[in-house]
Parts: sequence; C-alpha cells; structure tokens
Amino acid sequence: MALSLQNIARANRWFGGSAAVRFGLGRVLRGVERDQTLSLLDLGTGLGDLPRMAVRWGARRGLRIIPLGLELNRAAARLARRREVGVAVGCAGTPPFRDKSVDVVLVSQVAHHLSAPSVVHLFRTCDRLARRAVIVSDLRRHVLAPPSFWCGARLLGFDPVTLSDGVTSIRRGFSRRELADLMARAGLQGEVSYRPGFRVVATWLPRGG
Repeated sequence: MALSLQNIARANRWFGGSAAVRFGLGRVLRGVERDQTLSLLDLGTGLGDLPRMAVRWGARRGLRIIPLGLELNRAAARLARRREVGVAVGCAGTPPFRDKSVDVVLVSQVAHHLSAPSVVHLFRTCDRLARRAVIVSDLRRHVLAPPSFWCGARLLGFDPVTLSDGVTSIRRGFSRRELADLMARAGLQGEVSYRPGFRVVATWLPRGG
C-alpha cells in the first residue's frame, strides 16, 4: 500500500494533480489578504501530499494554511500523520466534522470512484462543511488520457497495481459538462474548468458561508 500511495503522490506531482489543486486554490482564494490563517480539509487525503503542497502554496502568498485530512484507510492515515498532516479516520460521505468548521474543503480524485447519487451527496457534504470555498479536482475522461498515463507511469517505474488502477480511474473520469451537471443536481453553482494533464476542476462558494 505504501508504494502505491507514494506513486499516487508522484502522479499528482508529475501528471497535473497538484497543479490542478493549485489552480483551484488560486481561484477561490484570489483577493484574500496576507497574514490570514485558513484551514483546509482534504477528503480522501492518502499520504497528505496535497494538503502539504497547499501549505507551501499559501506560505509563498503570505497565508498560513492549516492542513487537515480525512482518510478511510487507517494505514494511509498513519502514513499521512508521519508527514505532519492531522488526519481523522472516516468516510468522506459522513465526515466527523461540524458544519462550517473549515475554511476550504478539497476533494481530489475521489468522485470518480463513486456512483452519481454518491457524488451528489459528497458535494452537498462538502458544501455543508466549508465556510469559504470548495475545490473538486478530478480526472478528465479523454481518449488520449489512458495511453498518456500508461507511458508516463511506466517511465517513472510505477508498480503494476498503480498502473492498472490509474488507467481504470481515468476511464471513469468526467467531462466538464458531467461534473457541472452533478453540481447542479446537488443544488450548487460554480465554475468548472479543464486543466493540463487531463484534469477537470470545479470550485464553488458554499451556501451559508
């Protein structure tokens, strides 16, 4: 498991996952004054590489970001904690956090694992938790995405499990319209954009935030 999680973090770094989240952060935190402290909750955090990246991103802009994670897998949660990310163990659909208890909620590459009704429920949950913004970053389904990932992952020496799971995940990705439709089903309005590396990013301002 540790090897697969490490390769997922490497994929984020090299194949656009981290850049997509930075794009989302830039969109939702545009205009935030320096010297503020903001909490960021990453649902399905894995090794916690994206919250840690967000901390560095914020520091370069004079923002103090407090990273939090939620992870269903206990072993992954332990590994993330060793990397100085506070992680709770639980399900993203029923997170152990109060309403409006964090500033920014991030969901990266989780939604494509779920059925459409479960994605709608997840989006509503994110909206309920966030005070300031929600960022959903996921994979864009495209005919060129699976072979591109396969070639790049082979060059980087990814393990067979990560290779196979990555191709399957890409095939379950979203178009921009599909992600926007799921947001609409959840009663939410925001922006959805394609990003390099066959990524799609949705952002919105939460209701009652």
